[in-house]
Order: sequence, then C-alpha cells, then structure tokens
Amino acid sequence: MPARAIGTPLDRLDGPQKVTGTARYAFEHPVERPAYLHPVQATIALGRIVGVDTTVASAEPGVLAVLTHQNAARVASVDDPEVAILQDAEVRYRGQFVGGVVAETSEIARRAADLVRFEYQARPHDVELRADHPDRYAPETVNGGFATDSVRGDPERALSTAAVRLDATYTTPRYQHNPIEPHSTIAVWADGHLTLHVASQGVHRLRDSIAALFGLDPERIRVISPHVGGAFGGKLHAHPDVALAVLAAMAVPGRAVKLALTRQQMFIHVGYRTPTIQRIRLGADAEGRLVAVAHDVVQQTARIKEFAEQSASPTRVMYAAADRSTTHRMVALDVPVPTIMRAPGKTPGMYALESAMDEMAIACGQDPVEFRIANEPATDPERDLPFSSRNLVACLREGARRFGWDGRDPTPRARRRAGWLVGTGVAASMYPVYRLPGSSAMIRLGPDGRYTVSIGAADLGTGTWTTLTQIAADALDVPVGRIELRIGDTLLPQAMAAGGSSGMTSWGSSVVEAARRLRARLADEHGGVVPAEGIEASAEMPDNPYADRFAMYAFGAQFAEVRVCEETGEVRVPRLLGVFAAGRIINPKTGRSQLLGGMTMGLSMALHERAVVDPRFGYVVNHDLAEYHIATNADVGSVEVHFVEEDDPYVNPMGSKGIGELGIVGTAAAIANAVQHATGVRVRDLPITPDRFFADGVPTGG
Repeated sequence: MPARAIGTPLDRLDGPQKVTGTARYAFEHPVERPAYLHPVQATIALGRIVGVDTTVASAEPGVLAVLTHQNAARVASVDDPEVAILQDAEVRYRGQFVGGVVAETSEIARRAADLVRFEYQARPHDVELRADHPDRYAPETVNGGFATDSVRGDPERALSTAAVRLDATYTTPRYQHNPIEPHSTIAVWADGHLTLHVASQGVHRLRDSIAALFGLDPERIRVISPHVGGAFGGKLHAHPDVALAVLAAMAVPGRAVKLALTRQQMFIHVGYRTPTIQRIRLGADAEGRLVAVAHDVVQQTARIKEFAEQSASPTRVMYAAADRSTTHRMVALDVPVPTIMRAPGKTPGMYALESAMDEMAIACGQDPVEFRIANEPATDPERDLPFSSRNLVACLREGARRFGWDGRDPTPRARRRAGWLVGTGVAASMYPVYRLPGSSAMIRLGPDGRYTVSIGAADLGTGTWTTLTQIAADALDVPVGRIELRIGDTLLPQAMAAGGSSGMTSWGSSVVEAARRLRARLADEHGGVVPAEGIEASAEMPDNPYADRFAMYAFGAQFAEVRVCEETGEVRVPRLLGVFAAGRIINPKTGRSQLLGGMTMGLSMALHERAVVDPRFGYVVNHDLAEYHIATNADVGSVEVHFVEEDDPYVNPMGSKGIGELGIVGTAAAIANAVQHATGVRVRDLPITPDRFFADGVPTGG
C-alpha cells in the first residue's frame, strides 16, 4: 500500500522546468516564420473616428498588414462589445484598440503602428466615480449570481435604537492586474482552423468565447496553455488582445502572429478591480452584540459592458445580527471593462467590514478578537443553513496565541520603538467553497502500469501540476511516480476555468470519479489484469448531495504588526500571521505558498497600490510598475502561515477547500486596524500612505 500523497508537502513537479527555463509560456512557444503584432490605440476617451490614413505605415518595409475598422474581418457576434473590436468607428474609452500592424519583426510593427493616422471627433466623457453620481443604478444581479440587494428584518429601526452605533464610509481605489507574465498570444489561422497559444485560466472557456465571437465551430479551434505566469482573474475571460491577435492572423493566413501586451497596455485591456465606496452601519446592544448590519456599496463599470462586483456579499455571512441589509449600486462610465481580481467582492468588502468591526469593538470597549467571537453566528445568517464546518473561532484563538495577542494594551500610540509607533491589528478572512460545473477527466492505464490523467485544467503558477497528481495518486492507490498528468489543452477533456478557488474542488472531484470508474472497470471486466491495449475510463464531476444542505466556506484570521515613523509617516509591516481553516490541505508546501502570496498581495493593497485616472483625458497616468507601486521584497517582513486541522466530509471527495483567494481577504483590514492602534488615526481610504497621518504638515492622532 503506497503512502498517501494528499497532505504531503511534495515539491512542485514542474519546479525543475520553471527554474531551468524549459517551461514554455504562451509567447515562448516555438513557431516557424513568426509575424509580430503591435496595436494602435485611441487617443481620446469618447467619440468617433472620422478619418484613417494607413498609407505611410503600409509602405514600411516588412509590414504585412495594417488593420483598422475599415478592413478587419467581420465578427459573427457583437454580444460581447469588449472583444468585438475593429467593427465600427466608435471610440468608447481611452486606449481602445482601433487598429493593429502585423510585420516581420516586433520593431517594425511598433514603428509602423506609430505611423497610422486617425482623425477623431471627440465627445465629452465621464470617468469619475462618485457616491452621489446621478446615474447610479441597481444591476439585475452581481458577479457570481448573487442578489443585488438583501434585507432581513428592519435594520433601520434596529440601528435607530441600538445602544452603540457606527456609520462610516470606506473606499478602495482601482487595482490593476499585473501578473509577472503579461497577456500574450500566438494565433495561427490556416485552412479554416485556428490555433491559439494563450496565457489562459481556462482553455475551453476561451475557446468557446472565441468561437461565439467569430462564428466558428469550437472543434475548429485549439487553445494551448500548459503554463501560466500568474493570472488572479485577469486571464479568466477573453479580452481585446486575443480578439486582435485572431483578426491579425486572419489577415495573414498561415503565419503565426505573436502579440505580447506591454505593461502600459495591461493597464487598459485586461481588466481591473473596480474602485469602491462603501458605507457600513453597525448597531450593537449594551453588551456588544450586533443587532443591525447595513452595507451599501457604490462602484463603477464600463458603459459598454457591465461587470458588477459582489462587494457586500461577505457581510451577509460573517456575523450574527437579526436585522441586516446590503445593496450594490453601479455607475457606468467611459472606462475599460473591470473584471474579476483575486477574491472579487470579498477583498474590498471585507476590508470595509473588518475595519468597521474593529471600530465597533473599540466603541463597545471590547477586545477586537473577543468582539468577533461574541458575534459568531450559529448558522449561515443569509440562508439559515448549517455550516459544513466553520472554524473561524479556532483560527482567531490559535492566531491570538501564536501572535502573542493576550495582554495587548488597546491604547493607541502606547508603544514606541526608536522613533516608530508600533501597533497590532486583527481581521477575519472568508471565502466560499465554489464548485463549478463543466469538468470531466479521463484516465488511461497502460500495460506498463502507468496512468495518464487528462483534463483541460490550468496551472497559473499555483501548483496544479503537483496537487492534481497527488489527488490522482490517492484515488488510484498508486505512488505519485506512476501518474502522468496532461492539462492546459482543448484537445483534453473539458474543464471549468480556474476561478473562484474552485479548481481543485471541481477538477479533483472529476479525477476521483474517473479513478473510481477505472478501478471498477478493471476489476469487473478484466479481473484486475491490465489488457495489452490498456484500459481507460472517463467521468464528469459528480453531483454533491450536500450542496443544498450546508453553507460551505473557508475561514481564516489575520494578525498584523505595523510600525509608523513618527516623523515621516512611513508604514512598515514587520510581521503578518495568518491562521486558516480550509478543509484538508492537499499539499502543505504549495498551500502555504498560495496563502503567503495572498497575504503579500493584501499588504500591497493596503500600503501601495492605486491606479490614478486623469479625468481630463480618461486614462491611468501611473500606468507602469515604476509609478503603480506594488510590494517588493523589501516591503515584506515575516509572513507566517498556519493551518487549523479541519475535517469536512461534505465539500468534496478530497475534503478540501479553495485557498488561492482566502489569503488576501482580511489582510488589508488587519494592517489598517494595526495602523489605528499604532497612531490613533483611522484610515478608511486605501492605500495607507504617509500623508494620511499629517494635517497641514502636522502629525495627527497624538
């Protein structure tokens, strides 16, 4: 009997490829005689193209094609206006693709793109989100299928009579997708078939989107993406860059067209997290028990296509209160389309809620850890279902023990160290256990005793190559070394995209079921003896009989220590500690890395990241990594990740829960709460920059 693979901190099976540079990413796939594509972008925020001159660009030596709306291939569907590009003369946001040049080299393509001339007729644009914007509206639903609004009881009455009340507004800025691998595509159109090498979170999802856009039979499209250099939601949906690459490939049939977005183009075309304005009102009785919770969110979307983030959704689940309400309101602006970004809704929503919970704990005279525990719900407050498992209290208790929380002096500005104010803070984390349909797996056992496991899953750098192999090994009751995994290709069985921290739940359930069928077939039909030609079995993800009987979530507790320079306002975070209850951890090593990365991303959100849009011109002015600041190694101190053991047999056959997004949720709030403890200044508007601590050049909070 082989040792169990699940729960083993196995080294990444793709690690040697990564460190030796032999793991091929989309742009690196070798092709013969590649052509190169460089986009042409609109220089107005709203209006119409009234003149086009491609003469000079077309005459450049080495130019193969110049695309504009006048000559690009027609698409079959304009249902998704984000990707139905070069179809008309309208300009809907600054930087929109209005053309492209295909040339023998990337240098020629870039130079020729600068020579294409457009004449515009501009119209007044609106790119500013305001809470009082006159065009606010309620979307039909928000991302994930959540209801736009929710109400239970009479929160207004409960708030008016509460012994302790809080009414505060929190804001988060626009956050940009900046994975280490820019969005890249190689497109080949030949003999009516399309081949795409794309950095994608879901090859089948992308194939179906492109098939619908161009009116192609999906079987005529192959999408290949074995390795992805980070995604975080930005590579989940089709974006204009892939559509432009396909249009370019159709203009030069038989040639492989390569497109890699520049970092500046990434700030426009691959989506971003919407800015939010969140008003939270809490009411508590004299003992510090919540009696009312209200969370109202205003956020933006694009005028051409709606994406409504579910920012108030975590408030519906986290804490017990008989009277509660949440709302989402959108403002459609002349901006690019926002999209999913790591833990959509939960990340900005929990920043606001967990900051408000800290404020309320202080107002009630209670310890922030104990205040959260005192308001723990017995069942899901939104659906009145029992939790399949809910170990938030265990995470808070264990985190407090490991962090040294006991004996903490709650007095702000009470601790100093060599000119630095020192503070500590806490916040909770949560993320749903999503289980998305549309995955199937095939397993083949050869006469040599080796198993080939095929599923169109994705590895975003998160460890799928390793963890899915571990799941297969245990399901087949064989060592890891006898498993060969094949993923990232539409020639493989269909799989849902990597989103919502649902990959292992969905793909793993399919693999486990295929393994069960293979073992049964081998025993029933062949007496346990492998036939000379081998044997295989396929399975779709089975239904979960517990799905409608339990509320399923992963939880965590985040603790932060901060230091704030009394003279300059500089904020440093020497220590972060997270304790998480996420079911059975498939691989503690890759799991720790996932959560460590999420916490680091949350630190970056708290202290650094903010895309600044110039309202006069409608574009992000800090559109590169020199001016859009993200956390680097020097910004990250000690980051500790710990797990609470959790046995949850209801979530899936492995007993696992998603962790890719859990780590970022709560981190920013823990840091903001620690900053308040250190300085006495409550920062409700991210990021927490030095100017927050000074009024007219004078330190505040003391």
